[in-house]
Formats: sequence, structure tokens, C-alpha cells
Amino acid sequence: MQTGRRTFIKHALAGGVTLSGIGGILYSRQAPAVVASDSLRPMAPWGLQIGDVVDDRAIVWSRADKPARMFVEWARDENFANAVALRGPHALDTTDFTARLDLTGLPDESDVFVRVTFEDLDSGKARSEPVVGRLRTPPAKRREIRFVWSGDTVGQGWGIDLGFGGMKIYEAMRRARPDFFLHSGDTIYADGPLQERVTDATGKLIWTNAFLDVVPEKLKVAESLQEFRRNHLYNRYDANLQRFSAEVPQIWQWDDHEVTNNWSDSKVLDNRYTEQRIQTLTARATRAFLEYSPLRWHNLAESERVYRHIPYGRELDVFVLDMRSYRGPNTFNRQEQRSADTAFLGRAQLAWLKSKLDRSTATWKIIASDMPLGLQVGDGTDAQGRPRWEGPANGDGPVLGRELELADILRFIKREEIRNVVWLTADVHYCAAHYYDPNRAQFQDFDPFWEFVAGPLHAGSFGPNLLDNTFGPQLVFQKAPPTANTPPSGGYQFFGQIDIDPHGKHLTASLKDIDGTTVFTKRLDAQASRDGRWD
Repeated sequence: MQTGRRTFIKHALAGGVTLSGIGGILYSRQAPAVVASDSLRPMAPWGLQIGDVVDDRAIVWSRADKPARMFVEWARDENFANAVALRGPHALDTTDFTARLDLTGLPDESDVFVRVTFEDLDSGKARSEPVVGRLRTPPAKRREIRFVWSGDTVGQGWGIDLGFGGMKIYEAMRRARPDFFLHSGDTIYADGPLQERVTDATGKLIWTNAFLDVVPEKLKVAESLQEFRRNHLYNRYDANLQRFSAEVPQIWQWDDHEVTNNWSDSKVLDNRYTEQRIQTLTARATRAFLEYSPLRWHNLAESERVYRHIPYGRELDVFVLDMRSYRGPNTFNRQEQRSADTAFLGRAQLAWLKSKLDRSTATWKIIASDMPLGLQVGDGTDAQGRPRWEGPANGDGPVLGRELELADILRFIKREEIRNVVWLTADVHYCAAHYYDPNRAQFQDFDPFWEFVAGPLHAGSFGPNLLDNTFGPQLVFQKAPPTANTPPSGGYQFFGQIDIDPHGKHLTASLKDIDGTTVFTKRLDAQASRDGRWD
């Protein structure tokens, strides 16, 4: 894994490609086609993304600056000898000039290099300079697996400050050389406008947000489809993110800030919004998210579905949840019976998760969760002055409200003897390790498990939150800032790293800071499967 990437970077910085364009994306020096006029040549200055790598497949995403057709080449060496050339889709204004291609037939357990160009639609000859990336297909044999995760990008007014070095945590994650990255949600902050200059209480300048001249849509909350699209595009002006996404395949999920804070279908929008129809706002946000995320669209029967299963070799399955799209309203959340108001995952997604977990033969089952399970996350108060809850936790006590779904899945995991389940999440803007212990819980019909929390990637830092004793979470570690909305320059930005040994017998979870320094680590030993053998 490391040799191929080092060779790729060496060639990129030496003779093969140069660093140029917005944010320093990789471009080839060799023109791919005869160009009649530079004015006809499309450009792809926002780089590429690779996503949802499974078996012999991978999504390749990029964006042109004008109507064009996407072309993708892939090869097993960085010189693109014997490359497979594919004609991709048109990049038109109907998709904000984004395009993606699902590569298939990729070789097992191999470094694969990809090259994307866009062809002008007027001349049919002029092509963009190529953007280049790489991936590694999942292991067919035993080898070490490493991936990273976190969430929350460009939140609370902290955008791309070039003086600070941009979104530096992406460079720290890139240097960890992971097989892939799990983005745990809040990929943008559509409800978080930026201002050019941020000062402290004394009036001292502490932050300067760049690129607002080219993305003025970031100066207000997103309401139109165009404004949601520009929130996604703004992040791709960061050089660290561009380098990272060219080298590290991604798995995206979403949470609330892709639309607006704490949204559900019952959300009442504040007076910053001229568009007061939450479902209309959600529709536009969903379209932009699907256009810009490097995920594999599900199917025509449910084209907007985000929850999905990502197998990665024989030792690892990742189950990506969607705790946003199917939830009921945020309420006091203390109902004794399940109903539409207590929905969190929803019946269909819950049934899917049970089925996938039950059928999994991987040693380690990672559940990628939008939100922590046992941390209390509030959403103001209701008309009676009672707390309204954003997450499943609703305060100490027995299983009630949204916790009924969680109790259902935890009980199922125990009854079916599904081993080695680990929950990963972000959302609360600090890092933590929680051990859920049935012996110290109000609800005890489950096997103990770990939940690791890591974030934010590049946003204000907060916390810590209170724990809810319903499922007995024990605080093993946490690191949070001394003051709310600490900027990225304060250092309280975190990502998590998972390492699985070649035989799958050990999983090590590490929490790391903005510089890649480990602040906590925990090794978990795999338990034998329900039939007494290793999965």
C-alpha cells in the first residue's frame, strides 16, 4: 500500500505531473489531445474523488467548469501503461457540471491509478488537463487494514484560512496512509455562513476566510439548489482536501448540516430563511449532496438512499447508517411505545441492518453512525418547556422514545450472537471513547460494546456532552476544548484511526489530533463467531 503511494507522489512531484491550479491539484504536463484554442479547453480545478470501493469496483468523481464529457482511464502503474480508457457521462448544468463513473473489473488487492479528463462539447476535440488519483482495491488475502474517520467540515464560521494552512487535518489523515476514509456526516454546513474576517472579543483578527470572492454563496444560509451546491464546492478549494481525496477513497454519510441544524420533516425554520418549507429545502440539499458525494447511487427504486453496506475484504464490513432521512420529529422523546414519532432509523433501515449483520461473515462489523448513541444532544425545549432531543438519548432512565429502536438492534445482536461490533461516530465536536456495559445500564439485554467518537474535521470545537445511563455507557476517555466554538487553530480537531491486523484477531482504535498525534488508543481482541470459529 505504502510503496505504490510513495511512487505515485514521487512521479507527481518529479516528472509526471505538476502542482498547479486552484488549491494545488495534480495536473499532467502532457496534453491529452490536440487543442484548437485554450478558450475551448474545459478545466477541472477541483480535482477528483474516489468513493465506495468494494471488491472490483470504485466510484470516480470530478467536476468540470463548463459543459463537457467525462473520460476516465485506469491502470495498474502510475505511467498508465496499458490503461483501460472509458467514456463517462456528460457533465452538464443539470448536475452542476459534476460527473461520476463506476469503475468495474478492477484487479484484486492492487494499486489502481486513475486519470480523468473532460472533453469540450463544442469542438469535440479540446480536452482538459487530466487530474490524477489512486486507490487500492480491497484485500483478497490477509493483510493489515487501516482506515480513518471523522466528521464536521467548515462549521461555525471557520472556513479556509490560508494563513493557518487551510484544513490541515486532511493532510494529517493523508499521512496516516489509510485504505479509506469514513466521513461521518456534516460534510458541509449549509446553515453556517462565513464572513471574511473573524475577530476575538478584543477586536483582534484571528481568522480570515478565503475564496468568498469566488463562492459568495457562503455568505448566507443555503436555500436554493445553487447555494447548496456552492457549499459543497467551497470545500474543494482547499489544497489539503484535494490532495487527500486524490489518494484516499472515501465513504460518505450525512447528518443535519447538509440541510440545516437538527432538521427533520417537522423542523421550523428561523427568520434567516426566506424559504420556509423544510421539505423543499431538504429536496434541494439532497440533490446537491448526491451530486457532490462520491457514493454509489443505490438504484432507481430508491435513488436517494444513503444507508448501505461496504464490505472490505474478509475481515471487515462497514454498515453506513442514515439517522436523518427516516426520523420522526424532535420531541421530548419519552414515549413508551414505538410509533412514527419515535422513528430514528425507520423500520425498513432497521430490518436491513439486522439482515446485513446476521449475514455478515466478516470478523469485524463497523457500524458507521451519524450520531453518538448515549450522549445527550438537545434541540431546545417544547411548548411545555421540556427538553427536546436531537439524538436517540433522552436523559437517564428506562428505554423510551427513539431508544426503543436502539434497544431492538442491541437485543438482536445479542440474541443472534453477532460478535465484534464496533460503533463509530462524530457529530459532537470533540473526541471520546465509550464502553457500553449492560451491568451498569437501565436496559441490560445486550452484549457490551465500544463506541468511539472523533471530530470535528474543521469546525468549531465544543463539548463535552452528558451521558445517558439507559444503555450504561462508561466514559473511558474524552478530550474537549476549554471554551465553546474553539477555532481549528486551537488544536481541538480530531480524527479516529482503525487498524486491523492481517488475521483479524485484533482491532486497534486510535483518536488523533489535528497534527496526527495520538491522544488515546484501545486494542480490542476479536471474539470467536457464534459457531465457535473465526468468521
